[in-house]
Amino acid sequence: MLTFIISIGLLIVAYFTYGKFVERFFGASSAIATPVKRLADGVDYHELKPWRIFVIQFLNIAGLGPIFGAILGAAYGPMAYVWIVIGCIFMGATHDYFSGMLSIRHDGTSLPDIVGKYLGNNVRKFMTFFTGFLLLAVGVSFVNGPADLLGNLTNMSMTPWLYVIFAYYILATLLPIDKIIGKIYPFMGLALIFMAVAVGGYLLYGGFTGKLYLEELTFDTMKNMHADPANNILFPMLFIVISCGAISGFHATQSPMMARCMTDEKYGRPIFYGAMISEGIVAMIWATAAMAYFGGAEGLNAAAEAGKTPAIIVDVICNSWLGRLGAIIAIVGVVVCPITSGDTAFRSMRLIIADALKFNQKPIKNRLIVSVPIFVVAYLLCNVDFSTIWKYVGIGNQVLATITLWTAATYLAKKGKAHWMMSLPATFLSIVCTTYFLIAPYKVGGLHLSPTISYPVGAIVGIGLFVLFITKITKNK
Repeated sequence: MLTFIISIGLLIVAYFTYGKFVERFFGASSAIATPVKRLADGVDYHELKPWRIFVIQFLNIAGLGPIFGAILGAAYGPMAYVWIVIGCIFMGATHDYFSGMLSIRHDGTSLPDIVGKYLGNNVRKFMTFFTGFLLLAVGVSFVNGPADLLGNLTNMSMTPWLYVIFAYYILATLLPIDKIIGKIYPFMGLALIFMAVAVGGYLLYGGFTGKLYLEELTFDTMKNMHADPANNILFPMLFIVISCGAISGFHATQSPMMARCMTDEKYGRPIFYGAMISEGIVAMIWATAAMAYFGGAEGLNAAAEAGKTPAIIVDVICNSWLGRLGAIIAIVGVVVCPITSGDTAFRSMRLIIADALKFNQKPIKNRLIVSVPIFVVAYLLCNVDFSTIWKYVGIGNQVLATITLWTAATYLAKKGKAHWMMSLPATFLSIVCTTYFLIAPYKVGGLHLSPTISYPVGAIVGIGLFVLFITKITKNK
């Protein structure tokens, strides 16, 4: 109980302290005209109210990530709390802030072009392909998943729902951002927030009354509590399983969309840093709820071995703790939230391709030229077993975050500012990603090598990248 309260408190306090420090360190200024003030086109560059942008950004980066990822991460035990809190404050929220603010400072451009400006044209080309693959994987997965769930709920074939979701995605990708996304996202975002607040409130009620046992972080629980620790290694796999809620490279693909709608740089802290802190709170709530409902990490692992997936766990918890209203909220969360990540994945992909080709997106015909091939490929992939590709999305997500962190560190170095707030997290995540590729089992995209090889090589690669970074910026000076 105490661990949960302290963790939530640290996340909230961090927004007003470290978040303010990051904002001042970056140099956000109301005197600098944002892209929408100079490049408004009524389609992608379109002014939106700050509160609306915050809710859209929150839903873009959240979806089911901080729920399902946190539940899977909770199987490792209370060590998940450490990663969520420290990762969110010093890595994830800062990563999101810099990716959004760098986009604002560069005319709202997409992530690959920002990376290319600071890490070179070859890296830009790689990022265009890499982010395109990641966004396509996310988009396609969030077509099949919700369609299958809707089919089960309505006792219908998933095929009609597949077409309905695709039709929505096409409209959300093509139409001006205020027409669909700007209008319905606030309602869906509020539903996600309400679900988190309701579950969090029940946790506090259950903890204070003794109806629930909330796992504490102690010396005894600071270990890997997963039921299969040999194939679910605490370091680095926990840091990949929990991405949304701690740090996620997918967020850096979403932030430029909101950067094109902001009227003042001072809104960057609540929109970028604040949305990520909110996501960290959601992750804390669901990690705690998953353990509390099943009586601890051991009970959660037993439930998972019995076939309870994160979707089933969400449904069971909402029904048990929140009643009929909870059942409705669970349906909204499990079905609608992934859809609201899928549509922005496709929209981001359109913008990335258009930016790479320097192709004006104001005329509808230009948007169609870019979007039609995307959706043709996406439709074809919906008929393919996507599990082989999807297993690489988790690690791909963190590789993307690592590259974004190195980009931000380079930006700070070129501005003559201390780069440590970005270079140290970049080094750490470089070690995590390299070690994961080496030590993780084959089924999740790793080589499954021994720890005696994986850990030293991971450390050498991460520290080597840091040394290379220091050498280059020193040379440039």
